[in-house]
Amino acid sequence: MPETAYTTCPLCEATCGLELTLDRGAVVGVRGDEADVFSHGFICPKGASLGALDADPDRLRVPRIRREGKLLPASWPEAFAAVDAGLTRVIREYGRDAVALYLGNPTVHTLAGGLYAGPLIKALGSRNVYSASTLDQMPKQVACGYLFGSPYAVPVPDLDRTDFLLILGADPYSSNGSLWTVPDVPGRLRALQARGGRFVVVDPRRSRTARAADRYVPIRPGTDVHLLLGLVHELFARDLVAPGRLAEHVAGLDVLPELVAPFAPAVVAPRCGVDADTIAALATDLAAAPRAAVYGRIGTTTVEHGTVTSWLVDVLNILTGNLDRPGGAMFPLPAHLRRGKGSGPGFTVGRWRSRVRGLPEVAGELPTVTLADEIETPGEGQVRALITMAGNPAVSVPNADRLDRAIAGLDFMVSVDPYVNETTRHADVILPPPPPSRRAHYDLTFYLFSVRNVANFSPPALPPEPDSVDECDILSRLGAIVAGLGPDVDLDALAERDLHTALEAFAGKESGVDVGELRAALHGDTRAERLLDLRLRTGPYGDRFGAVPGGLSLARLKEHPHGIDLGPLEPRIPEILRTRSGRIELCPEPIVAQVRSLADEPAPQPDGFVVIGRRHLRSNNSWMHNVPGLVKGRELCTLVVNRGDAARLGLVDGGRAAVTSRVGRVELTVEVTDDIAPGVVSIPHGWGHDRPGTELSVASRHAGVNTNRLTDDLRVDPLSGTAVLNGVPVEIAAVG
Repeated sequence: MPETAYTTCPLCEATCGLELTLDRGAVVGVRGDEADVFSHGFICPKGASLGALDADPDRLRVPRIRREGKLLPASWPEAFAAVDAGLTRVIREYGRDAVALYLGNPTVHTLAGGLYAGPLIKALGSRNVYSASTLDQMPKQVACGYLFGSPYAVPVPDLDRTDFLLILGADPYSSNGSLWTVPDVPGRLRALQARGGRFVVVDPRRSRTARAADRYVPIRPGTDVHLLLGLVHELFARDLVAPGRLAEHVAGLDVLPELVAPFAPAVVAPRCGVDADTIAALATDLAAAPRAAVYGRIGTTTVEHGTVTSWLVDVLNILTGNLDRPGGAMFPLPAHLRRGKGSGPGFTVGRWRSRVRGLPEVAGELPTVTLADEIETPGEGQVRALITMAGNPAVSVPNADRLDRAIAGLDFMVSVDPYVNETTRHADVILPPPPPSRRAHYDLTFYLFSVRNVANFSPPALPPEPDSVDECDILSRLGAIVAGLGPDVDLDALAERDLHTALEAFAGKESGVDVGELRAALHGDTRAERLLDLRLRTGPYGDRFGAVPGGLSLARLKEHPHGIDLGPLEPRIPEILRTRSGRIELCPEPIVAQVRSLADEPAPQPDGFVVIGRRHLRSNNSWMHNVPGLVKGRELCTLVVNRGDAARLGLVDGGRAAVTSRVGRVELTVEVTDDIAPGVVSIPHGWGHDRPGTELSVASRHAGVNTNRLTDDLRVDPLSGTAVLNGVPVEIAAVG
């Protein structure tokens, strides 16, 4: 008989609740969970494909080891022994910095990544840690680090209570939100309009979100920084600055007027392609709205001045009094984190630098654009081994062909991944985690960016497959191997040691609490569940082991399969601040210096074309293209070209075009439209499944092209080291 189970979708940041129909050990139906306290039944095509993803015949179910040049099936003991031999040899001969670790985007979509990636990094002890963050979001984290003292204190629009929302460089209708956990964005934006509110989208392309907006403002790619500087200038010029209660918590407000003086709307308009009247109107609308928020994403972070642009987004929220108030941009309070004290050690970058290009460390990692340098360049500290976790850097990193070649020349490589993809085809060992339906889920990362405070734990909907190993155990054993404890260490003993240390720290703050009694009270069938229970019970809503009746615990979450609503976002300033001063540092020196340099730059002379990315609702970077239902229908990987440009270049809809940059060339199908600005073309990221040696039967039939064969690994945001993926100069020519 079919059974029903509930889980949280792990395929994007929206964390939607899913209702699964199970029959004979398989997921045979997926629908939105209408009782979910957060998503209320909303589902997108990715979530609906969970059963197909589970059943994908190309998904690895046992490890692979490279033998005589081929990746062949192996047992788990054989695989871990091979990992131990390969990594231990490199560490012994060349040191820990000779092993690099790359964390892909899906790492933060799993309980295992949230609990065990950090300990793995610590155990490895290498400076060569890289992740998708420096291909995506790090400028926002750096800006928030300078402003609030922590790169993880990222405010999000309180969408359900705002009256005016300004969106820059984002398409949440397609992404379901990014650094913004907000299920059913279309429904929530329609509700905003129904209550008399408005939202405006600034983007070089009229996206799905832009088409639904009250106003669409086209802009030249990479120039949002000039538009935002013009808005800040206009707020001061029109005496519209009103920080309200934030005034007592802000340092550096007096520096801003002089800093933005050179950026009057008439000056920045030619730079960004937005006329001065529109800039003035946007500033007025933002200041006049009872409750407003500014939100920027990929188009504002993956550009040359991404950190300054991200800083300006929150400067506008602060100057209009909309930061940390209902309906503005607010800080979520996740159930597994503790409240702060209102000050801290502050934020810095560059505690170490990359060996070859001297790029700064940020939040414990180096910019991914320099990974190829570190592999290719001989000398002390050269990267000779690589661990990848749920990542596909051979596709996702700028100048991808170069990194692909570099990875192929490594001494040793191990990948935690369910597929033989464009990156893992180079691995010596592949360790496949279970599919989503067979692992527990709790969103340790995305509740940091949630539009409402909620908590939801999903136990595995199905039992483990034969010969499988839970991802938490895979990462724990990897951590033990790089720590020198070998492949056969007792993971239970290690987990008990770590739990005891954490319980001792908690007991030291409580009077008359016995560590043994606390350990006996912990709930959970697995090591990961017990660790999660500890975090929930000692968090801001926790029961503190019975001291707070009705408080949160893992056992209580298990009693609520549709989640627990912890309420709307509430003000958190000054508690959330981690700056040394205990105030919002509005004008940190590194950002001030960058703004001054912008004032001295000559006005750009638009010439030729630039390429930008885009995403589709049915796609999530490079890891959803092997599901037939998500790639069927019209071709998704196309070159979107303005109608006037197409006519001038002799391009026709459905024809072919060549796109050439400094580092590479691709050919793809043309899509002619009026929904993109002249001089701009768009190619979606995440495609290019045409490499030999992969085992992606569906994706290879819908290969598309890899836009990162065009992006330039030498172009970065100077403050964060993040790759410039949007606004890359290219030449366009018709083919055939």
